[in-house]
Amino acid sequence: MPDYFHTQIREALANTGLQEALDANAERRVEARLKANAALPDYPALRHRAHTLRASTMARLDEYLEQFIAKAQLNGIIVHRAADATQATQIVMEIARENNAHLVAKSKSMISEEIGLNRALEAVGLRVVETDLGEYILQLRGERPAHILTPAVHLKRADVGKTFHERLGLPLSDDVSALVAVARQALRMDFLEAEIGITGVNFGVAESGSLCLVTNEGNGRMVTTLPPVHIALMGIERLVPTLDDLALLLTLLPRAATGQKITVYTSLIHGPRRPGDPDGPRQRHLILVDNGREALRQSPLGEALLCIRCGACLNVCPVFREIGGHAYVGTRGEISTYPGPIGSIISPGLFGQSEFGHLARASSLCGACKEACPVDIDLPKLLLRVRAGGIKIEPSRAKQKIPRLVAIGVRIYTWFSIDVRRFRLAQRLLGPLSHIFAPRSIWMHLPAFTGWGYSKDFPRPALRPFRRRWMSRQPGISIISESVVSVVRESGDKPDQLFETSGNESLDSHSLATRFAGELVALEGKFTFCSRSDLAQRILQILHNNNIGSLLSWESDQLPTSLIEAIRAAGVQVSYDLDPSIRAGLTGTLAAVADTGTIVLTGGPGRSLFSSLLPEVHIAILRTSDIRESLPQVLRLIEVQSAACVVLISGPSRTADIEMTLTIGVHGPRELYVLCLDE
Repeated sequence: MPDYFHTQIREALANTGLQEALDANAERRVEARLKANAALPDYPALRHRAHTLRASTMARLDEYLEQFIAKAQLNGIIVHRAADATQATQIVMEIARENNAHLVAKSKSMISEEIGLNRALEAVGLRVVETDLGEYILQLRGERPAHILTPAVHLKRADVGKTFHERLGLPLSDDVSALVAVARQALRMDFLEAEIGITGVNFGVAESGSLCLVTNEGNGRMVTTLPPVHIALMGIERLVPTLDDLALLLTLLPRAATGQKITVYTSLIHGPRRPGDPDGPRQRHLILVDNGREALRQSPLGEALLCIRCGACLNVCPVFREIGGHAYVGTRGEISTYPGPIGSIISPGLFGQSEFGHLARASSLCGACKEACPVDIDLPKLLLRVRAGGIKIEPSRAKQKIPRLVAIGVRIYTWFSIDVRRFRLAQRLLGPLSHIFAPRSIWMHLPAFTGWGYSKDFPRPALRPFRRRWMSRQPGISIISESVVSVVRESGDKPDQLFETSGNESLDSHSLATRFAGELVALEGKFTFCSRSDLAQRILQILHNNNIGSLLSWESDQLPTSLIEAIRAAGVQVSYDLDPSIRAGLTGTLAAVADTGTIVLTGGPGRSLFSSLLPEVHIAILRTSDIRESLPQVLRLIEVQSAACVVLISGPSRTADIEMTLTIGVHGPRELYVLCLDE
């Protein structure tokens, strides 16, 4: 392995603070994921269906890209194609120049890290501000993300407090809530003043041309709603064919990533602001980035493109847990954009085997990554392919040098292993011979010249094969023929439908409302049944309890009749225009999802999205008749598919970016009240 890699590994292992942070991340993330998946009916079947979906999408990627581009353009999105990082950054700079931009507000985007976007924009004089809390902390420190999901996973709260003290001039503090409040205040004007907002895209939907973004903090909504120009960066592989397929992946992604049933904010963007809309950008640009993905798709590592960037494989990897993301460096010392098991495949695949191929050796091949992957990517198999070398993605680059003795040993091993009889004979002979003729110390460590000499143990061969040893301890169990198992796997039936197409018939509105209420309260939201006659009084009581005298609201014709008049009569000032000083927002809802405690808001005339985003307190009015059982039922609503922007909200905004400490109220509201009209 390269010296840079060895150096980073040694430094990581010696850093006790890093070890504590990585242990905390692994333990909490893994526990949350297992708990969330255990509560999901038929998780194995859903996981298998997700794998099939992603594989079939990659097989027909050209077709789906053509459909997606056509639909997105029809929706008013300006679509660009970028073959590589240079082209992608040039497109962004040209859009910024055309709009005379000076300030760019960014949401977290791994593809922007991949193409070096920030450095390129800053080189031409643009001010670029990362608005995700973890990314903002790292930008202040001048560091790269250490995790694809939790960028500042390597930092303790004291590190963040020291950074804010040194860079923002604040008193030293390790109070996480106070640190989050500082970031909220510091970034508020950047959201409002930025000429351009830049985001990634979690999924693009081919049938509708939709851009789907998921976030917990609310900054993603900010940069797609407030700046006059929005630029979305999307890898060409991030497509799903239909909205039903999107529902499947939105069910699996947050569970694998953070243990949530659904993220706080899921935005479905169909186009720019339309005539009469009170908010939203006047331009939406989508940059579809290849940057080696098409070549990777055609290679033996193509399965890596099924990844949905949940980060679960990093959280369970015993190697990542010890060394962290910054230890994954190339031969020239550059930190890999994508660390962990998936990064050890994607980085060689996209950026070169000779530069990043050694990362695949930083794996125990224990299989935990495959087990955790929500789309069932065979990561150990792909890691072995990278280790083997010879991947024809970059034919001009030299192959890694292999010590001559190792090459001879591999050839001998191959000769034995390709024939089942020779392999069994070798197993039976090697174990007893090693115990008779070789001292135990020989089997403890491989020599350094093999390339495994740095802390790589090699066990003494066993006297009997593992299966025989295990079966001898399991009375009454016989060994099933491997050929029979293979036939069973290959002849399995196709998976059933993911979700029932209906379900509301068996549940009345009140039952759905009760389930919705339980889910919302579990997400730190507040739920109240009320009637039309006492609705205004309920709202006034919330405002009084929070010492608020003004309201940022949807227009009166989008809310129950005479509601705004009653609120104004009580002395509350009601505004329909953007005013960041107002601390409470009032909206209606299109629908709700009982399974996840989610309310659904659509933008449009009289329905400002900033009313549910900027204030500290969000009050939403919901009718029991508008509650649906599951997410697919909501995504099929005509209003969801036709609005320029739709947002699904599940509780108040939150983050765990500082030392895995859950903190409520980041860039979006810190309180969500749902007043349910029981009709």
